[in-house]
Amino acid sequence: MGGAYAMTSPILALEGVSKSFGPIEILHSVDFALRPGEIHALIGENGAGKSTTMKIIAGYLDASGGKVTCDGAPATFTSSREAEARGIVMIHQEFNLAEHLGVDQNIFLGREIKKGWRLDHAAMRQKTQELLDQLNCRIDPSQPVSSLSVPDKQMVEIAKALSRDLRVLIMDEPTAVLTERECEILFQQVERLRDQGVAILYTSHKLSEVKRICDRVSVLRDGAMVKSGPVSEISEDEMATAMVGRELTDLYPAKAIPQDKILLEVENLSVPGKVDHASLHLRRGEVLGIGGLVGSGRTEFAEAIAGLRKRSGQVRLNGQELPADDVRAAMNAGLVYLTEDRKGAGLLLEKGLRENLTLPYLEQFGRPLIDRHSEEAALEKAIADFAIRVPSPDMLVGNLSGGNQQKLLLAKTLLNDPQVIIIDEPTRGIDIGTKQQIYDLIAKLAADGHAIIVISSEMPELIGLASRALVMHAGHVVGEVAGEEVTEQNIVRLAMGLTGHGEDAA
Repeated sequence: MGGAYAMTSPILALEGVSKSFGPIEILHSVDFALRPGEIHALIGENGAGKSTTMKIIAGYLDASGGKVTCDGAPATFTSSREAEARGIVMIHQEFNLAEHLGVDQNIFLGREIKKGWRLDHAAMRQKTQELLDQLNCRIDPSQPVSSLSVPDKQMVEIAKALSRDLRVLIMDEPTAVLTERECEILFQQVERLRDQGVAILYTSHKLSEVKRICDRVSVLRDGAMVKSGPVSEISEDEMATAMVGRELTDLYPAKAIPQDKILLEVENLSVPGKVDHASLHLRRGEVLGIGGLVGSGRTEFAEAIAGLRKRSGQVRLNGQELPADDVRAAMNAGLVYLTEDRKGAGLLLEKGLRENLTLPYLEQFGRPLIDRHSEEAALEKAIADFAIRVPSPDMLVGNLSGGNQQKLLLAKTLLNDPQVIIIDEPTRGIDIGTKQQIYDLIAKLAADGHAIIVISSEMPELIGLASRALVMHAGHVVGEVAGEEVTEQNIVRLAMGLTGHGEDAA
């Protein structure tokens, strides 16, 4: 691993850098260096300071103390645009795309190719196609970004970065929404850039990726650098221990034993063009997994059950049929859905924690005016019950780390003590310590008699949590595995459609 440049002087370095927001210091005297021809992983729990470090390097934030150097000389970037002019480019975890523009327009936004005084649309479209071909991404360069899937948007962000004259590439959770095939394509491009002498900062909560692709790893914990060295000399277990400050054993809790009572029955549910006559049953105290490839219909199936999509078929909770397309009726009956898109659909990032927590149940907090005291009491309890790490309960949700946003979304979803909980991608973009907390919460909910459906693209997560799993392919439920049959081989075979489909498992 590592390119021919890896032992040369750093392109970019932080020396004793600190960062404060008001009276609160987030980073404490951090030293960090990015060398040409090296992929350097920066890992840590949500809230450890990774995003702040990346934003200082990329010119989005100023350091409060210490020194940033570029090519050995002190550097102060007044903006991300100035950093990009020096070849320092960041791919954000949250997409930075103009939804109403085409793919090619996004890639060259602010750097348009011109022929004389006119824009050269043909040249931009051709270069965009070349970049997409490198990524084996089959989308039309002129297609509006708003019509793309989440994985395709991520590939557009990567193509946009590749279109620049790169010296330093900063990648924040680039594979969180990608399929395994797309990840491998990305890895090939990252290794190609490394071999060309680009310095790469790579953050990921998937420690197997860090071992697979990175040359060096540095670990942040509570804003301080606690470990750094060659990846070849640090095991995944040692990385995890350094991140959380304790040994992590038994990541997955013991699986709850389902009761006999069936809480949820779904029969012949169809969503036009997405799901075809899918059925399931769910018992009290059960964790049921739903597996399948991206695009198999998992999320659409779950959203239809929860009343978020038009559907045909029957959904019964405690024997009572739930009306179609009525999310409020489902919530009032005790069935809730936690979305996979916490930033786009789950939370209001420009609002505070209190407003986000109580929004779905405002009628409980206002007769007729909002009872602020009751809201604040509910928030205080949620912060304690879900171990939400927050400097101040008054801060905006958009300033929380991803893990704490997910905990808040869980608290919001569970505020009314529902009977059936559907959780879509429960730990996407979440560090290993927070994952363990969420897994323990799911197990406790099941042990207390709640019934839970977990949709996950992470195979170990599906296997570790579910006592039974349904697998979807091309909109159909193609099989069921239970007990010791919940294995990666069995799930992957069904997810690939190797056994045919047409028979729903219930």
